[in-house]
Amino acid sequence: MQVTELADTFGVKKDTVRYYTRIGLLRPSKSSNNGYKFYATPEQSRLRFILSARDLGFSIEDIKQIFSESDEGKTPCPTVRVLIEQRLQETEQRFIEMARLRDRMQSAIKAWDHMPDKAPCSNVICHLIEDFELVQSDTKNSNVQT
Repeated sequence: MQVTELADTFGVKKDTVRYYTRIGLLRPSKSSNNGYKFYATPEQSRLRFILSARDLGFSIEDIKQIFSESDEGKTPCPTVRVLIEQRLQETEQRFIEMARLRDRMQSAIKAWDHMPDKAPCSNVICHLIEDFELVQSDTKNSNVQT
């Protein structure tokens, strides 16, 4: 398969296949006749693996490490188990941060609902954001002092 066929088969963009090739995750052979890259069955399997691993949250560096161990004939399964635990912890942390952001956004919407629109003046660009930050800072400071 050439790049276009491979991309179409897996439902990805040609640039995605080219990127994975450029960084060494895919290693196609080159045609001696025209120099086109050819992705044989092993490379198709590698792309399938890459896409599955990415869907599970593994990073490109994780996948490189997994491929390195596999290419050396070692089982990458212990590494995969450790990495997925790390990715889960990172995802949990991002989830907590996103929940905090959602709460701040909801709080801003509620606070801004009763505030008028104002034109910019002197050093104020949008009083909604700037006043909200002041209110939030005051709330944090009063919570710390109590």
